Amino acid sequence: MEIKEQKLLDFFYEAGMLKRVVRSGWLIERVAAPECVASHCWRVALIALFLARLRGFEEERCWKICSAAVLHDIHETRILDLNKITARYIDNKNATAKVEEEQKALLPPTLQKLWDNLELDEEEGKVLKDADLLECALQAMEYLGRERAQSWLTNISKRIKTEEGKRLLQAIKNSDPDNWWQGLKKIE
Repeated sequence: MEIKEQKLLDFFYEAGMLKRVVRSGWLIERVAAPECVASHCWRVALIALFLARLRGFEEERCWKICSAAVLHDIHETRILDLNKITARYIDNKNATAKVEEEQKALLPPTLQKLWDNLELDEEEGKVLKDADLLECALQAMEYLGRERAQSWLTNISKRIKTEEGKRLLQAIKNSDPDNWWQGLKKIE
């Protein structure tokens, strides 16, 4: 195997770490087994794809934002998930940039360029950030229930930027996380 393939495999194995890195903010809420960063990124990507389309972005931009969402927490393979309390004491912007540059360096130039082309403009960045926040809102409702999730939803509502995101957050506040499966049970 050539060196470049080995480096690509190293990157893929490293990315697999996100399946083992737990979202640490939920530990503070006493969630016994919080989701991993990989699970979070998957749903952020899904929300970002659809939120971008709801925002009226053309398909190519939607896929760009979705792809950026897949990678948005890739740095957490090395610095883990820093919750808001930890972030009060540790500024991880420089660490995030350093990790991502080192991770990119593992890739061949064509894949580095692909990653670089995922740089988002301001409007695309708002969609991705809103998708990230909306995923947290959904997770709060699933883990904590409507009453306990209120502080999370209140904090998230202060940070949502897009009108579409605001509407979705309002719908989340009034939703039941178990509604999707009602009536799907096969009863004989």
